[in-house]
Amino acid sequence: MRSFASDNNSGVHPLVMEAVIKANEDHAIGYGDDPWTAAAVAKIKSIFGGEASPFFVFNGTGANSVALQAVTRPFNSILCAETAHINVDECGAPARMTGCAIVTIPTIDGKLTPELIKPRLHNFGVCHHSQPKAVYISQVSELGTVYTIEEVKAIADLLHAHNMYLHMDGARLANACAYLNCSMKQVTVDAGVDILSFGGTKNGMMMGEAVISFRPEITENLQYYRKQSAQLASKLRYLSAQFIPYLENNLWLENAMKANISAARLAEALKQYPQIQFTQKVETNQIFFTIPSEPLKKLQERYFFYMWNEENNEARLVTSWDTTGEDIAQFEQDLKDVMSID
Repeated sequence: MRSFASDNNSGVHPLVMEAVIKANEDHAIGYGDDPWTAAAVAKIKSIFGGEASPFFVFNGTGANSVALQAVTRPFNSILCAETAHINVDECGAPARMTGCAIVTIPTIDGKLTPELIKPRLHNFGVCHHSQPKAVYISQVSELGTVYTIEEVKAIADLLHAHNMYLHMDGARLANACAYLNCSMKQVTVDAGVDILSFGGTKNGMMMGEAVISFRPEITENLQYYRKQSAQLASKLRYLSAQFIPYLENNLWLENAMKANISAARLAEALKQYPQIQFTQKVETNQIFFTIPSEPLKKLQERYFFYMWNEENNEARLVTSWDTTGEDIAQFEQDLKDVMSID
């Protein structure tokens, strides 16, 4: 069934699937001491720079939890947007696994700014209060918006002045780079990001993420946090092998551009109807909009997608690397049909 519910619902790119099948040949030493993992590490270093140290894990929640453990102690606090994935969608895993207080900050577009963060930077050295140590941002944000390179750098500069770390959740990093027309290195390590959760599952990979440290003092204990968090795969080659084709010949960028372009086409279809209002800018592959109740019900009969806020009929559509022109054309026709009943 085709849908616009999530890019997690899409299939695996044939080149990635082929890499997994090739990794299934013969025996290989477990836990990452294999040629596929070595090649994937080298590929990541070629993309992010020699200081990048990747650690492959099973999934995004694991990546975020491992990354945040590496930059905090249990008496610290982690700052994030109120809509952040670690606050809303990970069942409290980062808080449980770090022991840290999660301090949420309301935003209108899912993005933090230095101005929003500064009021929370207080009580340093006071034992009665959790000590601010890390800020978590999503690129792309949970509301589909993108941090520019300058915006990331402004946050990083503020945090570094307070001996804090910046963690970026890059589950949709490829989509952000496609929108910004920049490299992944430019908007991460070059902009001051200290540690990155690097995902490809939403963009053509089957499973697995990489926690990438850009600072030696963070890298030092990452292997232990990964193991204690049950995120070290014994047959690691099946996770790491996927990153080789994903990062070769800009497949990551090609896939992300397809998804972004499909979202732009969907947005154009929605714009034809004044009853439909966008609640966020359409910058990548996510669309947030409100729609009258009756057309919404009819559209839900034909498509699976999620409601973002049921109180005001706000819905979310997400396109994928494998969204086709036929998918878009069919949606345009179905949208025309349901809007005629309003």
